[in-house]
Amino acid sequence: MRTEKVEVREYDPGWKGAFETIAAEIHAALDGLEEVIEHVGSTSVPGLAAKPIIDIDVVIPSVNDLEKAIELLERAGYEYEGNLGIKDREAFKYSGKEHLMTHHLYVCSKGSAELRRHIAFRDYLRSCPEAAQRYGEVKMQAAGLYPCDIEKYIEYKSGIIEEMYKKCSI
Repeated sequence: MRTEKVEVREYDPGWKGAFETIAAEIHAALDGLEEVIEHVGSTSVPGLAAKPIIDIDVVIPSVNDLEKAIELLERAGYEYEGNLGIKDREAFKYSGKEHLMTHHLYVCSKGSAELRRHIAFRDYLRSCPEAAQRYGEVKMQAAGLYPCDIEKYIEYKSGIIEEMYKKCSI
């Protein structure tokens, strides 16, 4: 799913419930194949300004389970997109899920580097409200400067992300 308009909002406590609704549907589709469904990304950090898009990592036991996960998610209306250039993370898009909040769905095998990065960054921001506040301010600035250019938005905030990765041992 391509972001056409970059919109960053103040934290919405409803994002947690939206994640839980999506996760329940994914869990039912995967019939227990997954080990856990993780709410990652900025909407998973209380108080953090974010694009109103839920980021989800479905954790499967092994890369050997990927084919089955793809099959089950496709039956549930998701379309496999491959790794989109990011190793250890398989992306899915969807249509016809108007009953769910907009979300990005990824499948990662247990212990993958990309999964560890997502969890470490999320947990760092959750444990350090000052860092989350600073990151949110940068995101708001980036969205204000580049409301129609997701690549420039990402580039603008990349410096603070790299700085924070160092602090959370990524």
